[in-house]
Amino acid sequence: MRSWMAWAGFLVSVLMLSGCGDDQPEKASGVLEIAVIPKGTTHEFWKSIHAGAVKAESELKNAGVTTIWKGPLKEDDRESQIAVMENFITRKVDGIVLAPLDDMALRVPVSTAKRSGIPVVLIDSGLNSEDYVSFVATDNYKGGKIGGHHLAKLLGNKGKVIMLRYQEGSASTMNREQGFLDAIAEHKDIEVVSSNQHGGATTESAYRNSENLLAPLKTTEGRLSIDGIFCPNESTTFGMLRALQTAGLAGKVIFVGFDSSPKLVEAMRNGVIHGLVLQNPMKMGYLGVKTLVAHLKGKPVEKRIDTGVVLITPENMDEPESMELLEPDYDKWLK
Repeated sequence: MRSWMAWAGFLVSVLMLSGCGDDQPEKASGVLEIAVIPKGTTHEFWKSIHAGAVKAESELKNAGVTTIWKGPLKEDDRESQIAVMENFITRKVDGIVLAPLDDMALRVPVSTAKRSGIPVVLIDSGLNSEDYVSFVATDNYKGGKIGGHHLAKLLGNKGKVIMLRYQEGSASTMNREQGFLDAIAEHKDIEVVSSNQHGGATTESAYRNSENLLAPLKTTEGRLSIDGIFCPNESTTFGMLRALQTAGLAGKVIFVGFDSSPKLVEAMRNGVIHGLVLQNPMKMGYLGVKTLVAHLKGKPVEKRIDTGVVLITPENMDEPESMELLEPDYDKWLK
């Protein structure tokens, strides 16, 4: 009886093992599958990243390269991004381009990918790990300093300012925030009234938290007791813009933001945003894929690739170079 049960158990094990991975589509022979995993999929910034990745794929079609775009909906869903990573590792893709939404939480799956022979190129945001091939991103600290110096200049190097942070664990925005604070610290007559509040991962949470931040700063005359505001990414900039508009305060305080969207461009054209520090997200997605493919083909790649950062203001926003960043043509690649 015991012998029969042992044999039955063995058969069950064999059947279970043979069924593993049946839901994973087989990769075509000779194809290099590159997974591209963003922090989220809703903000305009990620659409530009996606367009850049697709552009790179189109140029590499003859080399048998295909990209797969998949990520969490919201930028605070660490578990979802980790699950996406694990699924691609199980699928045995040839490489992964990852924008880690947490500089600590994604260390283990990136390490697992490396041990599985799957190289990872980081884009947008860094990781507390060396288990990656290359890091393709903005110099975010420099971007924050640019924003801080521009705000200081518009304030005449004096006054009171606030900064609405993004969220804990996002290395890119934390570097921008520190860059901003270090720039402001160079101006002894500027006081940072608040710099410890977070907007959160969505424009809605950023809007609510912006309202909460502004509420105690309103004077009895209905104005603000501060002179300037800085926000470190698209969602916090838009959330703060909405809060200022709702309170009838848009344009009554110097406001510098980060990243671009049609609403933010419109606000700058209308004089209620006084500067946007811009990355080049299409270039980031494009070089992320290109760099990974070069590595897979045995070519040397740089450990750190800077994709640039610039300040766009109402004065230079209509220049061709500025419009390419403010209104990227990602529809050409995503249709």
